[in-house]
Amino acid sequence: MNGYEFTLAGARLTALGSGALFWRDQNLLCVSDMHLGKTERRARLGEAQLPPYETHDTLSRLQADLEATGAHTVICLGDSFDDALAARALLEAEKLWISRLQAGRRWVWIEGNHDPGPVDLGGAHLFELPVPPLTFRHIAQAGYSGEVSGHYHPKVTLPVRGRAITRPAFLLDSDRLVMPAYGTYTGGLRSHDAALCDLMRPEALAILTGNTPHPAPMPRGQRA
Repeated sequence: MNGYEFTLAGARLTALGSGALFWRDQNLLCVSDMHLGKTERRARLGEAQLPPYETHDTLSRLQADLEATGAHTVICLGDSFDDALAARALLEAEKLWISRLQAGRRWVWIEGNHDPGPVDLGGAHLFELPVPPLTFRHIAQAGYSGEVSGHYHPKVTLPVRGRAITRPAFLLDSDRLVMPAYGTYTGGLRSHDAALCDLMRPEALAILTGNTPHPAPMPRGQRA
């Protein structure tokens, strides 16, 4: 299992190369912003269509992470679906797939700004979830320590072995962790955006996803 280990508020965590977060002591896996059903929503609204396999690809990676970690608790940290209609429009095979992943596990859907939580797909539905010393919520709030959130879909560009690489990334400082989007075909906000620069402390790290998670100082300024 490839990952980068770090400590937040005393909790020992692992940022996985897939964009998931694993908390070994709690046997807990957290993913954020899966945006399942994005292809269906874009087609429904007459927008430019995406290849039709994004939900399958996202669920395949989630299944692989669950098999690799053996996690007994799963937190889906908001915007699990691209909107409420996308959740209802899932294929029956996809709904059954989610049910199989849930079997024998505690499964928590955190409310996002795109979806209120898929109330007919099993699991618990919460606005936020405290698991001391951490709190899991969709959008970061000022003044908190030990916070794990998503929403922003952070991306980072760094020079690696002589070429620029752009990848989804975790952003980490002494107060919080902002998760990358886990879903296939989700966009992203560059780390130099004011919203992220204002949120994260000056010492913040970016942990790039990929085969080998790569930590580096969070890029700021005009270019990332």
